[in-house]
Amino acid sequence: MRSQRIAESELIINAEGRIYHLNLKPDMVADTIIVVGDPDRVGKVSQYFDKVLLQVNNRELVTHTGELGGKLLTVMSSGMGSDNVELLMTELDALVNIDFETRRVKKKLKKLNVIRIGTSGCIQADIPIDSILTSKAALGLDTLSSFYQRKVQDDLGVIESKVQRLMDLPFKPYIVKGSESMLRIFEKDTHHGVTITAPGFYAPQGRKIRLPISRPTLIADLAKMNTSFGRFTNLEMETAAYYMMAELLGHEMISLNALIANRVQGSFSDAPEMVVDRLIQLVLSKIV
Repeated sequence: MRSQRIAESELIINAEGRIYHLNLKPDMVADTIIVVGDPDRVGKVSQYFDKVLLQVNNRELVTHTGELGGKLLTVMSSGMGSDNVELLMTELDALVNIDFETRRVKKKLKKLNVIRIGTSGCIQADIPIDSILTSKAALGLDTLSSFYQRKVQDDLGVIESKVQRLMDLPFKPYIVKGSESMLRIFEKDTHHGVTITAPGFYAPQGRKIRLPISRPTLIADLAKMNTSFGRFTNLEMETAAYYMMAELLGHEMISLNALIANRVQGSFSDAPEMVVDRLIQLVLSKIV
């Protein structure tokens, strides 16, 4: 059966044949993609490429594609938050799995390998600051999953319901596991656990600056909870959305974080950029 044609208003392609937000053509991305949040971090990854073949900027979305050790790689930024992740992953998938001429889904779908390099705050006192952590799974405290049809395994549904009751949330959070094959690449060289993805940096992560917050025990409550993937280890703003979109779209996805803060100890790294650079070099050495 032929797939339905996607309307111009739903998938926006400009006159140059580039997808709307990413500003890319299908031949501009590799099959292995490193994603970062900070646009300035794109160049900090691509500086290690043997050759940078193209650079494209549009808003906070920056893309560099190049070669390292004979392998074609793309590094791109999403900006902060799960809303930007949804946009990036949808358009990235469209670049490889939608025929831009016919506006139909291709008969043979391509599977991408996506690796997130990010920073995060640890919520476990025994994991040292400046460590690197691989997310075996991620819990989304945002509502993105409510807008997609997805089948939830029974064991994951139990965790989601438990967190919803614990935090008295008016919506059900979602938990998604990372790629098992990609986890095996990194797990021996990193800590691992379950990452919490929050819809903000301050109150949604239990930070109180001047305004009163509704869940002051958020960190303590989640830190002592266990899951089938291990304990909750860190807080950030993108991983769960990446894992959900990758799962739904059929791509392999893993997220690694430089733990530059420890929320239990109230400490922050003295050299966060050095930790991020160490993470970048680890990722590149493993995938090339």
